[in-house]
Amino acid sequence: MKKRLAALMSGAMLMLAACGGGSDQASGDNKEKMVKIGITQIVEHPSLDATREGFIAALKDAGYEEGKNLKLDYQNAQGDMNNNASIAQKLVSDKNDLILAIATPSAQAAVQATKDIPILFSAITDPVSAELVQSFEKPGGNATGTSDTHPDAIKNTIAAIKKFIPDAKKVGIIYNNGEPNSVINVKNAKEALKEEGLEVVETTISTSAEVKQAAESMVGRVDVLYIPKDNTVVAALESVITVANDKDIPIFSGDGDSVKRGTFASYGFDYHDLGYTTGKMAVEILKGKKPSEIPVGFPENLELIVNKKAAEEEGITLTEDMLKDAKIVGE
Repeated sequence: MKKRLAALMSGAMLMLAACGGGSDQASGDNKEKMVKIGITQIVEHPSLDATREGFIAALKDAGYEEGKNLKLDYQNAQGDMNNNASIAQKLVSDKNDLILAIATPSAQAAVQATKDIPILFSAITDPVSAELVQSFEKPGGNATGTSDTHPDAIKNTIAAIKKFIPDAKKVGIIYNNGEPNSVINVKNAKEALKEEGLEVVETTISTSAEVKQAAESMVGRVDVLYIPKDNTVVAALESVITVANDKDIPIFSGDGDSVKRGTFASYGFDYHDLGYTTGKMAVEILKGKKPSEIPVGFPENLELIVNKKAAEEEGITLTEDMLKDAKIVGE
């Protein structure tokens, strides 16, 4: 009897093995693969944060959810270039499936750190000049993503200075000349200012701690301030706004999120949407597409954004004609 029972049990075990083993193994086979994405961001400020949030939202809408089938490793360099390089190396050594690099310095460090792991960048001024891609249409290599430079954004914003402040003659620009993206933006701004017959007064900084003093140095020398897409300055934007409000100096900025924070006006777009577009690219790559096969993307919608409260603080009188077709914030 014992021999017969043992034989039956042995047979049952063989049948179970033939069917794929026990329940633990079967459930293991059906588990979704955990996707690992490293995120490197040069500094904290609303535009870059919104880019990251949009990226994550696109992944979630495509079925990639943190804690379920997605593991995110978010690292912020806090404006430190040594930190920035170390973060890129860490994300590579951790063998992430994909790296998102937000802002030019982060993207450059990531591209230098690996030629194998797919890299997506976002909030980049000029990825070609930054040597991240070979061209916008055919990126080549292991990186692609989205640029935050709409072809008409700077030109339209500079033209708005003449519209809103017709008596303006001198425009002050504060920027970090160590940021390649800022150098390009300022070059384009200078060309647009020259076309409008406006004189440029510039001052450069290297850290966010220097921004307030730079703003104070503009008092009495300029009629208007223009703040480009400069990560170092935008990270300390409130210090510029405080000086401008106190001295009635209108501030025009290179991005719409800065208007929401208290600058007067800009032709801009939603950085959350830019990040979302980048996130959709990530889904394509996770499903097998190569970065070299995905052209660099641009902001799709550009609109005039005006902060009415900032106008009052900065001594600007608005008319209905000035606000025609503008998106109003700060009411």
